[in-house]
Amino acid sequence: MTDTTDTTATGELAELAESIFAEASGTGTAFDAALWKTLEGSGLARLTLPEAAGGSEGSFTDAAAVLTAAGAHAARVPLAETDLLAGWLLHEAGIALPAGPLTAATGDLDVADTAGGSTVRGELRRVAWSRAAAGIAVLTPTRVVLLRPEHVTITDGANLAEEPRDTVRVDGPATTAEIPPGAAEQLRLRAALGRALLLAGAARGALTASVTYAGQRIQFGRPIGKLQAVQQQLALAAAEVAAASAAAWAAAGAASADGMTAPSTRFAVAAAKARAGEAAGAVARIAHQVHGAIGFTREHDLRLSTTRLWAWREEDGSDAEWNAEVGAAALAAGADGLWPLVTGRP
Repeated sequence: MTDTTDTTATGELAELAESIFAEASGTGTAFDAALWKTLEGSGLARLTLPEAAGGSEGSFTDAAAVLTAAGAHAARVPLAETDLLAGWLLHEAGIALPAGPLTAATGDLDVADTAGGSTVRGELRRVAWSRAAAGIAVLTPTRVVLLRPEHVTITDGANLAEEPRDTVRVDGPATTAEIPPGAAEQLRLRAALGRALLLAGAARGALTASVTYAGQRIQFGRPIGKLQAVQQQLALAAAEVAAASAAAWAAAGAASADGMTAPSTRFAVAAAKARAGEAAGAVARIAHQVHGAIGFTREHDLRLSTTRLWAWREEDGSDAEWNAEVGAAALAAGADGLWPLVTGRP
């Protein structure tokens, strides 16, 4: 398949994703079961997983098209958790994937093996979408564990965007397997990549809403979008959105081309999560400045984007953590290796 064909296919996938998420956009906070059914029917719910795991065998670039659209429309589904994280981890560990949405977590659970199987005891905090999940894939220090809903107790929690971030307690049977080589690092990078793509999408959503509002809000006899000060702020926000999107898509491209564990991918993912997080703060600030007081009300849809920007920038590694990793990689590369590291070319 040629690069042109790949680009065309990804563009068509992006159009499909945009149409699905735009139609499903809503202001609720609960899991969107109808949207999830559509995603499963269109093959987007497990896009990058192999066919043997019920997936569509897409690339990380394909995932970029879908996740940025999901972020832009504040989709209320565990898409990255199911596809990039839990589905991948369970398949790599040789555990059959349950049907339906999945989520993933890391934690130190007590695992005991008996003649009848494994029993697990412990607590996991801030587990995304656990109350909607058909299975929770957990990476412990010694095992990969699949928890089923009937064997856990969930205490509801939420992030700033009111997305589920629950406390999960387990004391009962579970399916376990040995940890695949390099699983911890790859799971960390996959989570950061997925979050960077969602952030880039949410930033685009906030910018789109701000441009639309600036064209509609009349002040001093004309739309505020005609005022030079407002135009300058929107231009700054657009630059931040472009930078975040470029970094996130570059990381997805590196993962597709070189594999998730390649040094080039690790550097690209670190840069993408850091840059998207930095953009999140700037875009949210400008969006609320443009909207004024109305943008801070619960009734206004702007909060769907900006609360996600604020919440997601702190999840899966903060700006400071990933910037430190970028800096360490640059120092390790040295003067001769810095340019190849940044450009991905020798």
